[in-house]
Amino acid sequence: MHTNKVLLIYTGGTIGMGQNPLTGALEPLDFKHLIDRVPEFGQISADIDVHQFNPPIDSSDMNPQRWAELVGIIASRYDNYDGFVILHGTDTMSYTASALSFMLENLTKPVILTGSQLPIGQLRTDGKENLVTSIELAAAHHEDGRAKVPEVCIYFNGHLLRGNRSTKQNADGFNAFDTFNYPHLCDAGVNIIFHEHQILKPDYSRPMTPYTKMDKSVAVFSLFPGIEENMVRHMLSYPNLRSIVMRSFGSGNAPQQPWLTRLLGEAASRGIVIVNISQCVAGTVEMARYDTGFQLKEAGVVSGYDSTVEAAVTKLMHLQAYNDDPDIIRQQMNTALAGEITL
Repeated sequence: MHTNKVLLIYTGGTIGMGQNPLTGALEPLDFKHLIDRVPEFGQISADIDVHQFNPPIDSSDMNPQRWAELVGIIASRYDNYDGFVILHGTDTMSYTASALSFMLENLTKPVILTGSQLPIGQLRTDGKENLVTSIELAAAHHEDGRAKVPEVCIYFNGHLLRGNRSTKQNADGFNAFDTFNYPHLCDAGVNIIFHEHQILKPDYSRPMTPYTKMDKSVAVFSLFPGIEENMVRHMLSYPNLRSIVMRSFGSGNAPQQPWLTRLLGEAASRGIVIVNISQCVAGTVEMARYDTGFQLKEAGVVSGYDSTVEAAVTKLMHLQAYNDDPDIIRQQMNTALAGEITL
């Protein structure tokens, strides 16, 4: 049911920061400070309620417990709002967006993460436009009352992006995020243009199902020329390790070293799920294209297709929390659960 209400969840981040007079460093401020700097709030047609993390956190401190807190906030208020906007620091925003896309199954309402590269109180801030447009998008709906963008997204610099396809690409520019393997869901210029054929279509006959558990027994490592056997063996022997996101070369290739194939095969046979994603920001893993990739496949490594590292890590955390069988996890890693990979 359409409510004309949006819940704004303030976690922290640059958008709400001020300068510490003693150190000169930016630090989170109370949300009331942020609201005072946005008189445009009064012109927004939707009603806005606010939930604030107390105290606000830097996004570097975001973790699975905080993701579960966000899921709980959204799930407990799900029927009361048309959409949700999460103000979040940019450094780990793609991780949070990816995690929430798996933790909020069959989402039928927008959950839009946004923030800024400059605090909202500064003259050249990008925070006002990001915040105001995110609220408009969270409230946008079709004539039948259904949301126009029923998925977890990031809005930044005029573009609405699928959250689990996003990567932070720029630490200094206002174009902080992009989705290199998927088109934008919406572009906001003078007019807001939705690309409806790119937007997920939920099953409205089923309810949204929230999940709050995450298993953190995941490691990430990148292959590089000269990588040593002892280093890889040490990582693979970690007692509680359940899965690895392996960032390989090009379309999923690795050095043709017998020791590497042997170690990966032994780890896979012990039940460790090894997911192969590319170090390239665009393109997909095709392990059958070259012999080096085919050897990885034969060793039990599974393709991550065109997944981002953020999506692969959080998807594994989610799957491991609810599955003990590594074969089920491998199968699910080759399934698009929330539009995170192209098959």
